[in-house]
Amino acid sequence: MEISALKGDGIKDAALAAIETAKNGKTIPQHSFSGPVEHALAHIEEVTVHDLPEERQRWYAIKLFERDEKVLESLHLGASVKSHIEQDIAACEKELDDDAESIITNERYVYIGETLKGIYRKKGKGQLSVSDKIDKVVTNRILALPIFVGVMALVYALSMGAPIGDGGISIGTFLTDWANDVLGGAWLTDGSRALLESWGAAPWLIGLISDGILAGVGAVLGFVPQMLVLFLMLCLLEDCGYMARIAFIMDRIFRRFGLSGKSFIPMLVGMGCGVPGVMATRTIENERDRRMTIMTTTFIPCGAKMPIIGLIAGALFGGSTWIAVSAYFIGIAAIVISGIMLKKTKMFAGDPAPFVMELPAYHLPAWGNVLRGTWERGWSFIKRAGTVIVLASIVIWFLSGFGSVNGHFGMVEELYEDESIATDEYIASVAERMNIPEDEVEPMDDSILARFAQPVSVVFKPLGFGDWKPTVASVTGLVAKEDVVGTFGVLYAYDDQEGEEELEENGDQIWDKVQEDFETFSGGHGKLAAFAFMIFNLLCAPCFAAIGAIKREMNNRKWTWFAIAYQCGFAWVMAFIVWQVGRLFAGGMNVVGLVIALILLGLLCWQLFKPYKESQKLTVQ
Repeated sequence: MEISALKGDGIKDAALAAIETAKNGKTIPQHSFSGPVEHALAHIEEVTVHDLPEERQRWYAIKLFERDEKVLESLHLGASVKSHIEQDIAACEKELDDDAESIITNERYVYIGETLKGIYRKKGKGQLSVSDKIDKVVTNRILALPIFVGVMALVYALSMGAPIGDGGISIGTFLTDWANDVLGGAWLTDGSRALLESWGAAPWLIGLISDGILAGVGAVLGFVPQMLVLFLMLCLLEDCGYMARIAFIMDRIFRRFGLSGKSFIPMLVGMGCGVPGVMATRTIENERDRRMTIMTTTFIPCGAKMPIIGLIAGALFGGSTWIAVSAYFIGIAAIVISGIMLKKTKMFAGDPAPFVMELPAYHLPAWGNVLRGTWERGWSFIKRAGTVIVLASIVIWFLSGFGSVNGHFGMVEELYEDESIATDEYIASVAERMNIPEDEVEPMDDSILARFAQPVSVVFKPLGFGDWKPTVASVTGLVAKEDVVGTFGVLYAYDDQEGEEELEENGDQIWDKVQEDFETFSGGHGKLAAFAFMIFNLLCAPCFAAIGAIKREMNNRKWTWFAIAYQCGFAWVMAFIVWQVGRLFAGGMNVVGLVIALILLGLLCWQLFKPYKESQKLTVQ
């Protein structure tokens, strides 16, 4: 019977036909495997499940042959029985030169192929279909990766990159400029401030609503148009069948580095959100591969990290397409590097799980699926902006707006206006504490947030962004990655309130201020420091929601903490190497930092290229 899973045609009819066949007691052809497999299955049935009903014995035998962990647990087999059936399975694997799971899968496909010979005729037999002709190019061993890079570069250029053509604009950038300047600036921040002032609201309430909640949320929502365009492009690629080819291509690459193509599926899912990406690792049967995939999946930039990329690309690199594209491939490179290094440790050693998938024919995307997928991903982001980011913005606004100035507690901006409190001697002491010139001291430098963040910023000084503002942004990013940009929105909106006219283009103000600050505390190497900041926040531990998913999937506290520690440590080392080695070419080199960076780089290379001992053993045997 003809069915189509994509369109939903014929599925119910096929199910009803199967039920009718069973009711009428019609003879159904018995599927049989090749001789070595049937021999192994017969032994397994005899040793393990001979006391079960006859109609269930074969199913259990096949599952035991595939080493299904849940079936093994449910049967409570003794060690001697397990050892006996393992010998049968190993003998079959040796004879057929494949692993048990792949043997069963391949035998089923052979059976299907043999069955189809008598009942199915392919139109234009001997001729390549359109899909096959396309695949000869896009899955070519040499051309596949360059084409993939080109496709992703085009996707990012359209959604969040530089202008297209002479005097043109990218779709996402045009919409984001409107969202930042009009929605975020003139409507939300400036409009709410004017309205609250006309009602005679207290200054602290105006600051909380306009410069806390709306500035933080507005800074994040400004990137929603770019994200929606990006999600739309990715959904189009998924629905037309191209992303399935990418999984096939990446399996070829990942398998060399100890990962299966199955590991790429969670990464594709994780491009929308890290939580379902982590949960998608359940499809990986091998426990070691599954844990390693859980640890590395969140390296891929999810939707929540897009505003970070957009902020850095826009504020420091003029909206460069290649900064956005580089972020995506930095994530893939981090996964590959981690896969190679971890696979050479005892915890993760072993052959990767087999990967079998059917490539669907290329087809026009179903617009219902595309729009639904785009909306679900975008709406999930907007909901987080309306909940987590609102709460975080309130906390950040309060901690950055209040503090103790010369023994007086209150709103730091008001306290600084009183020269009897903020004396010249006191300003000098703040400048010394913050290690900045006296004329650069701001009220916020005396806030509760600055006092707590300044000592912590020492951790990030070797990475080039050891100022308290990016430190706070990086820490709040653990709550939700969107909060990185939301935090900058609150801090810089508060910092720039010198006149009402300045708030009319709030988005541009934040970008300018971010650029100015990165240039200041990096000693004139703002672009390099910002790039290191982006790398750290892309690769470090994900948001609390994704960490919760990691904990559930690991189902082990030690493994969860190990995953978080590895992610943060790996991110710190990568950002450290980029900053220290980068200054060798940009100027202002730190000799000690460069030596340490080169040592770390050497250790990484040693771990990457040292022989894989287990593989060597297997080859000798």
